[in-house]
Amino acid sequence: MHLTQRVLITGGAGFIGSHLSERLLERGYEVLCVDNFFTGTRANISHLLDNKKFELMRHDVTFPLFVETDQIYNMACPASPIHYQFDPVQTTKTSVHGAINMLGLAKRTKARILQASTSEVYGDPSVHPQPESYWGNVNPIGPRSCYDEGKRCAETLFFDYHRQHDLKIKVARIFNTYGPRMHPNDGRVVSNFIVQALRGEDITLYGDGRQTRSFCYVDDLVEGLIGLMESDDALTGPINLGNPGEFTIRELAEAIIELTGSSSKMVHLPLPQDDPQQRQPNIDLARQHLDWAPYVELRDGLTKTIAYFDELLKQLS
Repeated sequence: MHLTQRVLITGGAGFIGSHLSERLLERGYEVLCVDNFFTGTRANISHLLDNKKFELMRHDVTFPLFVETDQIYNMACPASPIHYQFDPVQTTKTSVHGAINMLGLAKRTKARILQASTSEVYGDPSVHPQPESYWGNVNPIGPRSCYDEGKRCAETLFFDYHRQHDLKIKVARIFNTYGPRMHPNDGRVVSNFIVQALRGEDITLYGDGRQTRSFCYVDDLVEGLIGLMESDDALTGPINLGNPGEFTIRELAEAIIELTGSSSKMVHLPLPQDDPQQRQPNIDLARQHLDWAPYVELRDGLTKTIAYFDELLKQLS
């Protein structure tokens, strides 16, 4: 094996992918960032372009890719409902064809490969908090299913390649993650609320605002992903990565109004179809096998994220 490990990150110009690229470069890896720029942006990785160990390639993972690599992080897929419902067929293709193409590449190069799966595989859970052993409660024909089922199928493919071809796989189920470089128009609750608060607009809560989410700061998540990738081969996952701190959507809105000093009012809209009522990861496996747990408190993470959006909105105005 050559001395510097080459890492391929699909979706590397996206929100999580760009932070992962940054962290791996800091650790001395060579990083090949692949993105079709559907939701990723050049701005997210522009500060890395001068790094001799960083390479950017515009490519869509639904088409095969012929490169040499030691590790693959398969992060490519729009992750917010607004983006993944814009072209649901393409979303499913990105998850399924993308997984097949990256697994084929891993098989050829004998690379270790990690799939960024999602807490959405649990659907609207009837078990709380959600352990990895829970099979989920998913509507296979609803408007969200292009994402949920695409990711579930990707997990299937990963384990079939592992059993059939002895591939070194890792599957991470990522729960709600937030931080700088989130897309301002992605419709996700943290970015929505922050942008609305900074603009002094009404903050829109869907339903009664009592539904819960768990919010993991992106730096914590990236540590978990790298820890999983570098763990023992026998540990395939799936492993939940998320923050077990559970907050109602109303509590999140109140914290953001307070931290931004905004005069925004909260207004209620109907709950979208198949929107989960509660989401909270059981992270016992990650604690036990990766010695991982998130440590950034919600208020600290929100403060950093608000500063990012404040700067971004000034540039856009």
